[in-house]
Amino acid sequence: MARYTGPSCRLCRREGMKLYLKGERCYTDKCAVSRRGSVPGQHGNRRSKLSNYGIQLREKQKVKRYYGVLETQFRNYYSMAEKQSGITGDNFLRILERRLDNVVYRLGFAASRKEGRQLVRHGHFTLNGHKANIPSMLVRPGDIISIKEKSKKSSKIKELREKSVTVPQWLEADIEKLEGKVVAMPVREDIELPIEEHLIVELYSR
Repeated sequence: MARYTGPSCRLCRREGMKLYLKGERCYTDKCAVSRRGSVPGQHGNRRSKLSNYGIQLREKQKVKRYYGVLETQFRNYYSMAEKQSGITGDNFLRILERRLDNVVYRLGFAASRKEGRQLVRHGHFTLNGHKANIPSMLVRPGDIISIKEKSKKSSKIKELREKSVTVPQWLEADIEKLEGKVVAMPVREDIELPIEEHLIVELYSR
């Protein structure tokens, strides 16, 4: 499966803001955005005014990097959202939120979406009692995400019980059982990321 394998901090610097791709490191002084706020590259210190297209493109790139999705899959999600009833932008973000790697992160079972994707790929989770190692799987209300018994013994997983995580209303987390449940579909208010989805809709509507 294709995925971005370059330095995560470079992506944050390119967007000029913290995307929280490296978990706890992003909250420390080691964060590259705090240390070097310029755009990567030899011309990074230059400031230029973006066109409307440039603003739309940057918003699309930012959301892609938040969720760790490459262009083809991102475009497919948008096409899926267009076919659904309701507001296309809201539908689009709802689909991204329902990705299994994002749900693992939102439940507090991973420090970042990137780590959540890695844990899913390594087979540490089950979905409704069945093997689930595909990060892009979309969850539905009623689904139960559990950490495998064998995986519960690892030091990384044991640390989860000591952390306090705010879980969105559409999810329920049982830290003692290391289990989560999808109780509803996510709504726009559940997504606290600084995203202007209308810019992405405008970009793809060109």
